[in-house]
Amino acid sequence: MVRLLAAEAHEVAVPAMIDWAWLIVAVPYVSFFLIVFLGKRLPGRGHEIGIGATAISFLLSVPVFASTISALGTEGFHGFEKSIRWLQFGDNEFLELGMKIDGLTVVMLIVVTFVSLMVHIYSTGYMHGDRRYTWFYAALSLFTGSMLNLVMANNLLQLLVGWEGVGICSYFLIGHWFEERENSNAAIKAFITTRIGDVGFLFGVFVLFFAAGTFNITEITEAVEGGTIAAGVLTAAAVLLFFGAIGKSAQVPLHVWLPDAMAGPTPVSALIHAATMVVAGVYLVARMFTVFHASPVALDEVAIIGSITMLIAALLALVQDDIKRVLAYSTISQLAYMIAGLGISAYTGAVFHIWTHAWFKALLFLGAGSVIHAVHSNNMSDMGGLKDKMPITYRTYMVGGFALAGFFPLAGFFSKDEIILGAFMQARAGHGVGWFVFITMIVTAFLTACYVARMLALTFFGKPKYDTGHVHPHESPGSMTTPLILLAILSVVGGWVGLPGEPNLFANWIHFEALEHHPFNLAIAIFSMIVAIAGFLTGWTIFRGGRLKIDIVRSPFGWFYRLLENKYYLDDIYMSAIVRPIRDQISKFAYWTNQNVLDGLVNVTGMATAALGRGAYDKIDQPLIDGAVNGVAFGADVAGRGLKFWQSGNIQGYAGVLFVGIVAFVLAFIFIRI
Repeated sequence: MVRLLAAEAHEVAVPAMIDWAWLIVAVPYVSFFLIVFLGKRLPGRGHEIGIGATAISFLLSVPVFASTISALGTEGFHGFEKSIRWLQFGDNEFLELGMKIDGLTVVMLIVVTFVSLMVHIYSTGYMHGDRRYTWFYAALSLFTGSMLNLVMANNLLQLLVGWEGVGICSYFLIGHWFEERENSNAAIKAFITTRIGDVGFLFGVFVLFFAAGTFNITEITEAVEGGTIAAGVLTAAAVLLFFGAIGKSAQVPLHVWLPDAMAGPTPVSALIHAATMVVAGVYLVARMFTVFHASPVALDEVAIIGSITMLIAALLALVQDDIKRVLAYSTISQLAYMIAGLGISAYTGAVFHIWTHAWFKALLFLGAGSVIHAVHSNNMSDMGGLKDKMPITYRTYMVGGFALAGFFPLAGFFSKDEIILGAFMQARAGHGVGWFVFITMIVTAFLTACYVARMLALTFFGKPKYDTGHVHPHESPGSMTTPLILLAILSVVGGWVGLPGEPNLFANWIHFEALEHHPFNLAIAIFSMIVAIAGFLTGWTIFRGGRLKIDIVRSPFGWFYRLLENKYYLDDIYMSAIVRPIRDQISKFAYWTNQNVLDGLVNVTGMATAALGRGAYDKIDQPLIDGAVNGVAFGADVAGRGLKFWQSGNIQGYAGVLFVGIVAFVLAFIFIRI
């Protein structure tokens, strides 16, 4: 079944490439199985399959992108949709497997496939000699396929499959070096924390299904636009869906997993935690924006959560010593920019920031990996003076840093400016939380430039702080520097598709028709640039000497520094208020059961035997009492063996059970509805 999403559908021809677009998703999945079964037998131990498959997906994405963008020039046309029905239930209800291809989809296809390709190439150098090299590439392929499935899905159930797929793959990749407890704990923390948000997402999906009678995203959108779904139901659905976005895109209060996830290999950080998985939550809000736009209450919640998150994460980035943690908190802050942008209806700017952020943040993570590879440490206190020893890494990293800070004419400037402009226009119009969002964005822009200056100063300038007798930094091999150069180029030119226009080119690709596009505002652009320059100069002046920590600790603001150093004590609060109480209560319940039930049973049987006398021993004690005790023991043994099997500590097993449980829940839901 092929459907044109257009008012004048008959005027638009379906490009031939659309019929083959499903291969973009299928090829990485096939690559996963080929690497698993054949990878270790190949000269490259499987990386040639992974790189080839990702390259094919990227090359297929380019003509799909071009065809779709060209067709979007037709007035009233919104995209293509193609699907097959694989399960019919009820009279007019069915499950489908399909793809929705519009401006938002093709933008994400280019981002995911290109960044994944760069990570695949980079990893040949960074992961060389790793004991699980083949499995690493298999997991990368599975992750890429799951993310592409999520992006292209035309219905919420298929999107959910991709959503859970990237969650499971993130566990595999974060915990790749699971021999170290820090890594395995980080993987478990990421898995469990994101699952908390996924519960709300799952219920949001079913609320929409009950309300619209379908999982199809286009049909849900049409039902919302037609006014057939009650406002209260839409608000509930939007809030529940946003729970999923909070978990996946690491927003307050579920942001705590992402910094710890930096324990995984650096290429994983670049792929999962910069350009793909963590933007899945932002993508969800953008894809279902019709639902959110219909609920001002839900939009205000999105804007407030995003604003709070961007500020507290930017402050935390200022005090980190681990270079990857600086980038992790930066990622949380930039994701919050996107979330808040959607919350104040700056739809184009928010999606544009997904596009630009992918290039410069992937560049920064891979550049950080190059530095770590050279000095054998993640800590900036072990770096310094690397400017001349690693010229390619230094120059590309500077480009990425300036793009993150929002300097003209780099990519980050254009997308940030558009979001800030949207917040200003909302504030001036007196809508919702506009002023709160606008002021928070300006403060965060200042802090962002400040921590970028600190990161650059401590890493590449000053005297070497590493052990010069044992560490001899040198430029990384071509397999690692080539992706840096390509991503640096995109970090420069990637924002030019947002050059001022009426509207600009990027807005034509993904513009949300229900929203007014704000024209370029020179005053706001100059103001945001001045803020970025001021923040960078402040950070450079303070951190160039590397003495800020000592001064702050001894100053009246020492309490605030300690607050930041302890990450607002949120991890401690979660452990004290949630984890330990649950764990302790379970152990207390088990102890109480043993003392009061099992021991009580033994005492009762003893007293009963004594009261009945010796003659009752053969008739009652042996067959009945001992039988009951033996039965309890046998039951306890069986239960213990069962619990030992299920409570194995093997998160892969838990993930599989979770996935099977979701499938069973969905099927039960469907057949009960029948």
